[in-house]
Formats: sequence, structure tokens, C-alpha cells
Amino acid sequence: MKSCGEGLLITNGKIVTWERPNRILEGYAIRIVDEVIERIDQQKKLVEEYPDDKLLDADGQYVMPGNICAHTHFYGAFSRGMVIPGRPAKDFPEILQKLWWPLDKALDLEGVKYSALVCMVDAIRHGTTTLIDHHASQNAIEGSLDVIEGAEKLSELRIATCYETTNRDGNTKTKQAIDENIRFYQKLKRNPSHLVAANFGMHASLTLDDTTLAACREALPDGVGFHLHAAEHQSDQFDSLEKSGMRVIDRLEKFGILGERTILAHCVHVDAKEIEILAQTGTWVTHQPRSNMNNAVGMADIESLLRAGVRLGMGNDGFSNAMWEEWKTAYLAQKLWNRDPRRGSGLDVTEMAIYQNANLATILFGQKIGVISPGAQADLIFVDYHPFTPMTPENLPWHILFGFHESMITTTMVAGRLLMWDSKILTLDVEEISRKAMEVSQSTWKRYQNLSNS
Repeated sequence: MKSCGEGLLITNGKIVTWERPNRILEGYAIRIVDEVIERIDQQKKLVEEYPDDKLLDADGQYVMPGNICAHTHFYGAFSRGMVIPGRPAKDFPEILQKLWWPLDKALDLEGVKYSALVCMVDAIRHGTTTLIDHHASQNAIEGSLDVIEGAEKLSELRIATCYETTNRDGNTKTKQAIDENIRFYQKLKRNPSHLVAANFGMHASLTLDDTTLAACREALPDGVGFHLHAAEHQSDQFDSLEKSGMRVIDRLEKFGILGERTILAHCVHVDAKEIEILAQTGTWVTHQPRSNMNNAVGMADIESLLRAGVRLGMGNDGFSNAMWEEWKTAYLAQKLWNRDPRRGSGLDVTEMAIYQNANLATILFGQKIGVISPGAQADLIFVDYHPFTPMTPENLPWHILFGFHESMITTTMVAGRLLMWDSKILTLDVEEISRKAMEVSQSTWKRYQNLSNS
């Protein structure tokens, strides 16, 4: 079953709406017309009113909005299992220099395509229906965002993407990156897609000079926000202070980079004044605890950010698209980092991963996303979870943290179309993608080794 079509009733499910306040509904059905949830009502009533609708039997599973990833990197997929030459990197700046910058230079457009596709397979399998990507391929800039869009058309996931503008490879490539962001946005404006959105990408303050920050702000089209890394490691702050005498967030504010459509990944090393600026400007921040732990950069003070009113979502920074793993890491890491079991409430995790991610996706795509309510996009997952203790809207976050697992996701739907049914992916040829990715990744690794040794 590949197409849901118009007039679809999802029956026999336990519906988790993720409204405010959240509800868990039994004996109800969801009616979908085209891409949108038209109605939620008692199952008996809807079945009687719409006898000609197609039926999709959830068979007692939980029906929930699909997960959302607010910051990821498709281009990093081929790093899995890759040997980094020489001694292990001693800190985050060395990780960038030894791993990520040579890897992005090693990608050609075919590598861009298959690194995106394997991530999309992973997302469908793990119930992540919306992904906000941040792309880099410094020797294959022009057209790279089209390639990612082409992968999206095959998968039929919901994605936003952008190109990472940086000064680290010279002025010509800096201009190519700016042009790629603008070209892709203008293309989408001419031919809008309900499943694809554009941001304007930049790497981070530490690889952007004042001229480039000004050029990016000058080039930014109306209605578009930036997507970049900020204060992930202390080196970003040291660099900003040396360049400008200002801390990172102050510097970005000076150049008009912050705002209600801009996404800053990480913000681990920000002070109280920077947090205040983030809140005042309505800038989005995303938390990626698995990446922060892996890179040993520290842990963002999520409680202070939320308390100050910062719009704080959750991404994965290129880790697997199993977003409940990010939930669990966020929950546990705060306790360990602060050596206090009271820190990192499940409610804080839910606020980031559910409500704020849904708000961000709704702004980016101009459609209600991340909730089961009339008028929302039908981006849904079925979860085959069988609790052996009571599950209520109030304790659901802790069931997810301690009971849910991505292997329990059997069905993934985006905009009313089934991408996976009964654990079988329908929109992508998984075996062919895996076979081709194996070939392409080996070529990428060879180029990476040559770049690393040069």
C-alpha cells in the first residue's frame, strides 16, 4: 500500500495528539483528506459517516506525530566506521580539521546523493518525518542542494536544507556557497514544494570573517533565516573575541544574523547576556547531546535557556535519526554533567523535542506540523508499544525515555502518504541504495585519505 489517497480513516489506534495539554485517545479515529488531518472523532461515528473512505488499521498501536530533527548533517553519513589517520584528535578544533573538513571536500555529487539517501532510509525506519539539514561539500558546491532535493523526492520525507558558507577554502568557494543558498531558495520560490524548505547556511563564527557575515546578511532573501553553529566549543568564543572584541552571539547580532527564523546549533558556551540576546531576538537554538558528548565540548545549560524563554529545539548533528535516542541522552547527560539527579526533567526534553521542534517546523514549512489536530499535516507514526504500567498524558515522557524503542515503529507517514508500512519501507529501494552507497563511500574514503595525507 503506497498511496493513502483522499478520504482515509486510521482506525483501532491509541492516539497521542501532542496538543497542549496532550491527550491519549482510545476509541477514536483520524480522518485524513489529501495531506491534512481533517477530523478526529469517535471511531464508530466516523466509520458510519464515511463508508467509502479507505481504512488503515493501526491494530492497537499508538498513533503519534512523526519525530522532528531540528539540526542534522546528511553529508556526514559516510563517516561511519571511517579510520582517521594519525593520532586521535585531542579537541574539537582538531576533529574539524582531521575529520569533517577533509570529508566534506571528499564528497562529489554522487556522494552527496547517497549520503542523503542512507540518512533518509534511517529516518523513515526510525519514524523521523521532518529533518532540517545543514550541508557541506566544498569540492561539489554548485547544484548540491538540488541533489539533496532529488533524494527527498524519492523518499518523500519533509526536509529543509542549506549550504554551509565558510571562509576556510578561499573567496571563490565562499561566493559559490552564498550563490548556492540563494539559487536554491529562488528555485523553490518559483516551484514551491510542500515538503521542501530552504534556509541560508553558514558554518560558524570561527570560519566567517566580517566581510562574509555582511555579504550573507546583504544576500539574505526576505522570509528566510540563517542556519549555523554557534559556541559549540570554547574556540568559537576565543576566535570571536580576537576578531571583534565581542562574544559570538553579540557578534552575530551586530551583523543582523539573529532573528525569528534563524537556527543556531549547540550554544554550549554562552553566557547569561548571550542567552538574553537569544531570547530577545527570538532566535532558535538546537540541542544535540550525543554529538556534544562525542566531541567532548560540554553540555548546553538547557534549563537556563528554557527558563530565559529561548526557543530551544532538538537535533542530532548527523547522528542516527533515532530521535528517541537523543531524548534519552539529553535526559541522562544533564544529570551526569551536573551531578544532580534532579536536573534534566523529562518535561524539558519533551518541550524541546516535541513542542519547540513542532513550532520550528511549522514556521519553516508554513503548515501545522508535529501535532494530531484538525488542519495539521498528516505526518504520523505507529508505535507497537505495550506498557505494563499505566500510561497517561502526564507520564508519557518517561514511558518514552524508559520504554519506547525505535524498533517499535512499524509505520511512517508523511503528508498522508505511507513511506513505511508494517516495517517495510515503500518509497525507497533500500537494498539498491545500500549497495550503491557501499561503492560510493569507498571512493569517498579514498579521496578523504588523499586529502588527509596531503
